[in-house]
Amino acid sequence: MTRLVHLSDLHFGRDRAELAAPLRGCLEELAPELVIVSGDLTQRARKHQFAEARTFLDGLGLPWLAVPGNHDTPLDNLFLRFLRPFSRFRAAVSAQLEPVHLGDGYTVVGLNTVNPQAWQSGKLRRRSLRHVERALAERDGFGLVVMHHPPEMAPGDRKRGMRGAERGLRELAHMGADLVLCGHLHVWRAMPLRAEASILMLQAGTGLSNRLRGEPNDFNLLEIDDCDVLVSRYGAGSDEAQFQRLSRTRFRKEDARWEVLT
Repeated sequence: MTRLVHLSDLHFGRDRAELAAPLRGCLEELAPELVIVSGDLTQRARKHQFAEARTFLDGLGLPWLAVPGNHDTPLDNLFLRFLRPFSRFRAAVSAQLEPVHLGDGYTVVGLNTVNPQAWQSGKLRRRSLRHVERALAERDGFGLVVMHHPPEMAPGDRKRGMRGAERGLRELAHMGADLVLCGHLHVWRAMPLRAEASILMLQAGTGLSNRLRGEPNDFNLLEIDDCDVLVSRYGAGSDEAQFQRLSRTRFRKEDARWEVLT
């Protein structure tokens, strides 16, 4: 069985500092093969915020992979934002904005969906889709794609959807992507995509931010076994300083469609 953790929206610089140690301890206890972070490691892309994020991730003592979020490009430094938007992320976190991890029976492919010319909404680029295609071409087992922006918005979402998402989802389904891991909205979701039932979308809320938007700080534990994925949501409420399991949902992929089992 493969065990992976999906974190998102840590927002160092506007984080609940009292949760860092409990989150680290919970992850150490779960001992996943890989920790996947779907963007927004910082609040304002400050150098010291990136340093805090890197210290936290290295302190886990676990392999990790991260992609940038829209908060990881400078909002108030227009020179950097438009000419070198990812320079601080590259320097502090990873030179690879779209990293790939090859595991035993799974492949994780990172996508950079940040559009520096639009602060909130993302963009799914054609070259990024070609990157996924190459990475998944010879994979063995599940194909997981991690990006910051959700490729499909729920009814009632107020934020603008990602550019190129409709076309991109069709291509990802054709490439055989099984799961999309994302964040951005500080809400939790686990569901097959309405547009492409062959792709399961797991959306984490925020791991550490104090902007909770009515939901607890949380993260996902994925346990992958053959055609099944067991998703456990762990969370800590606004008045709590520890993470505990909030829910468990089992999904199974059969005949190129995801179904909810429990």
